[in-house]
Amino acid sequence: MSYETLRHERSATGVVTLTLDRPARKNAMDLTMFDELRDALRDFEHARDDRVLVITGAGDAFCSGADIGGSGGSGESSVLTVIRHIHEAVLALHQVSRPVIAKVNGVAAGAGLNLALGCDLIVASDRARFSEIFAKRGLSLDFGGSWVLPRLVGLHRAKELVLLADMLDAAEAERIGLVNRVVPHDELDAFVDDWAERLAAGPPVALSLSKRLLETGMTASLADALENESMAVSINNSTEDMKEAFRAFRDRRDPVFRGR
Repeated sequence: MSYETLRHERSATGVVTLTLDRPARKNAMDLTMFDELRDALRDFEHARDDRVLVITGAGDAFCSGADIGGSGGSGESSVLTVIRHIHEAVLALHQVSRPVIAKVNGVAAGAGLNLALGCDLIVASDRARFSEIFAKRGLSLDFGGSWVLPRLVGLHRAKELVLLADMLDAAEAERIGLVNRVVPHDELDAFVDDWAERLAAGPPVALSLSKRLLETGMTASLADALENESMAVSINNSTEDMKEAFRAFRDRRDPVFRGR
């Protein structure tokens, strides 16, 4: 796959890495990148053999947000039209049914932070910094932050992060539950590689079902959550991977999951 603003790599085990590749702009997202990110996410979702997605940034930054100093969109389009178009990338991210890891190697601000927060797992370098920087630019929240942030840290903490727009270091981000793990910068690649390979070796159907159960469970009643779990168990019980897991348990070996 060829992109102007992204690098796309795929391992033999089905781990896809998307690297935001505008290091001179600290990977700020212009309209081209928003479009390419949307398309790359949709392509990943529809690729049968891809199992795990890692999103990271080139150079010393994850993503500094939208490129407000660059291409602001066509003068023929209203701001509402442009932002709705941009938000197609958010929907594409949240519609991915397989695990997505954000590898945050540096600053993640504004839309860049909300891109990371939309991933299933967030691993950060101890050099990473985080900010819902919108207010300092005279902007209101976007790129899904109003939906995902309160779910991660609670409503009042989310208001603090958005209204004050402070920059947080990695340790504080971990303390308040904004990220899963913080690791030394030199160990970031190896740590994420390990998690990605573990996920890639897992049962794809079961992982996908569990991911959706957790997401829908955030707003479901207990009765609905239990019914959703029942449906998921029924679907998973028909897979060859579940049978393989039981055979491996019986034979005292590691299972080999094939996504069937």
